[in-house]
Amino acid sequence: MAVMTVAGSDPSGGAGVQADLRVFNRLNLLGLSVISALTAQNTKDVKSVNTVTAGEVKAQLESVTSDIQPLMTKTGMLPSADIIEEVYTFAVSGRLGGLIIDPVLKSSSGVKLAEEGCARKLMQRLAPHCLLMTPNIMEAAMLTDRKVENANEAIEAARALVDAGAGAVCVTGGHWPDAPIDYLFDGEQVYEFTGERMPGGPFHGTGCFFSAAATGFLALGAEMPEALLKAKRLLEQAMKDAISPGAGMKILWLKR
Repeated sequence: MAVMTVAGSDPSGGAGVQADLRVFNRLNLLGLSVISALTAQNTKDVKSVNTVTAGEVKAQLESVTSDIQPLMTKTGMLPSADIIEEVYTFAVSGRLGGLIIDPVLKSSSGVKLAEEGCARKLMQRLAPHCLLMTPNIMEAAMLTDRKVENANEAIEAARALVDAGAGAVCVTGGHWPDAPIDYLFDGEQVYEFTGERMPGGPFHGTGCFFSAAATGFLALGAEMPEALLKAKRLLEQAMKDAISPGAGMKILWLKR
């Protein structure tokens, strides 16, 4: 059973493709990967971002999906409008399976990870073809051009993104000042997933981990609310087991 990630490479192993593949492996899924950007980063900060050409992203997608059909594909860092267009072409052809979008636009340290206009392009081209989007509160604000500073605003942002075409939207709550509560709107009902604030942070790659886990659980047959709750609980466990190989943020880990 195969699932795919289209995202940036993180040489520290904490986020991006490396984190996604680690989660897929933990769920006993074959992880396919398409690299959209090469980053120079570590647990402390992002040094540089080098965007892969859209032609090379197309070549990777063509090569993989002509041989192996993923049940689900999650996108992370899509740093250019041309790359988004290539992903769109494969999405509408059905070759990506179910599409999950983690709209990575900035790093947690504030480094831009996508060109100007990518948020708009993402909404126009990919949102109408996705089963799920998993923005954090800052990404939800950028995608909807509105404030997201409390629960009601998070829910309204999720509704706006569903109105724009997304099948379901989970606004993740890791950046709330208090409890990390996530809000899911599936087009009909709002779900609230409470959690506990884990000590020992900050943690590297939480958004990547959560969206990869949601992708995996959906591929394994879980319904949307169940998949997101399972993803949240797995993320919490990974925070408890997090390791500190470097001098900066902790890297999420799952003990065997």
